[in-house]
Amino acid sequence: MEFSEALLAQQQVVRMQALLEASRQIHSTIELDEVLTIALKILVRELELTGAFFAEYAHTYGDFPDGLEAFLRADSSNAGVHDCGETWLRIPLLDKSGARLTDLVAFYPATRTLELEETDFLESLAMQAAVAIENAHFHERTVQWQRVESDLAAARLVQMSIVPQTMPQIPGYSLAVRMKTCYEVGGDYLDIVTQPLGDIVMVVGDVAGKGLASALVGMSFRSAFRAMVNAHLPLVDIATRMNRLHYAEGDEARHRYVTAFLIRLSPEADLLEVVNCGHNPAFLVTPGAELIRIKASGTPVGLLPFSNYKSAQYPLAPGARLLVYTDGMTEVFRGQEEFGEARLQEFFEGCQAETPEATLDALNATLETFSSGYNQTDDMSALVLFRDPQSTPAP
Repeated sequence: MEFSEALLAQQQVVRMQALLEASRQIHSTIELDEVLTIALKILVRELELTGAFFAEYAHTYGDFPDGLEAFLRADSSNAGVHDCGETWLRIPLLDKSGARLTDLVAFYPATRTLELEETDFLESLAMQAAVAIENAHFHERTVQWQRVESDLAAARLVQMSIVPQTMPQIPGYSLAVRMKTCYEVGGDYLDIVTQPLGDIVMVVGDVAGKGLASALVGMSFRSAFRAMVNAHLPLVDIATRMNRLHYAEGDEARHRYVTAFLIRLSPEADLLEVVNCGHNPAFLVTPGAELIRIKASGTPVGLLPFSNYKSAQYPLAPGARLLVYTDGMTEVFRGQEEFGEARLQEFFEGCQAETPEATLDALNATLETFSSGYNQTDDMSALVLFRDPQSTPAP
């Protein structure tokens, strides 16, 4: 009697040591394939099973009698005996929240009965496998997210690199731009192209939506815009062709329509030509005159198959100032209160900054003060153009 009890105790110790070693091996890796393979090999070896597999994965171990594998995958019973003479046990593996990860199915000859300690070993190993599988899934998601973050960081560098880094030297004028995305990449677009005869063509655009999809549309818009500018097309023609091109891209592109403010500055004539394609009104301030709000003359690019755009021209007197912006500048919130277009206009009319760069710095400080630390949910871009107050009027 004492000998039998001692032998039983020794067997339990051996089984416990085997379980500890099995747990160590299973948790020695965070690669899902390795976790599954290690767990199945340990089970078959320690319990001398015919085979075992995880129901949700293609990994199997052992030779399956004809029809047994397909039968076990299709049958949801917890235990049973197959016609081929194999007995199976099915143990659900649950994650920390209690959701089902997969099932561990073990099978062995019907002529054999698993002892209680063998069943305990099987269930204990299944619990360890569940933890290891959940950890492996978390690792996979982490690796995938790190790859996404890396791609987004690279995309951000590309997007920010195409924003004009240096401003063109324009006799009698100064210019500054600023762009800030609310995510890694955004849908705002700014560009400046100097033409051979001295005219400066500029655009401030805002793709509907935010994030990567809008950024991709913005890059496509940039390519088409630059091609048309370099073909020396008039602003109205650029707007019209861009609209048709964008609309023809299909439904998804139409959901990502672009509001755009096109500008052509002729420094020698001190003349500003603009086409507003469904964009926010720009503000033109001239000393001694009322502020001009340059409103839209057509629909956003890509929203409708046809749109009749009109250009407008404005002479720029010495000291004239222009602000073009995206709606992220006006949609800055403090709780439920919006900064709004009226506040932006008031700021620009009263701003005493002597340069466009200083104006944008003051605007940024004003928005930060207003928002009181609230996170903003839209991209913000702006272009400011000054004519030198001391410059000589065009003949």
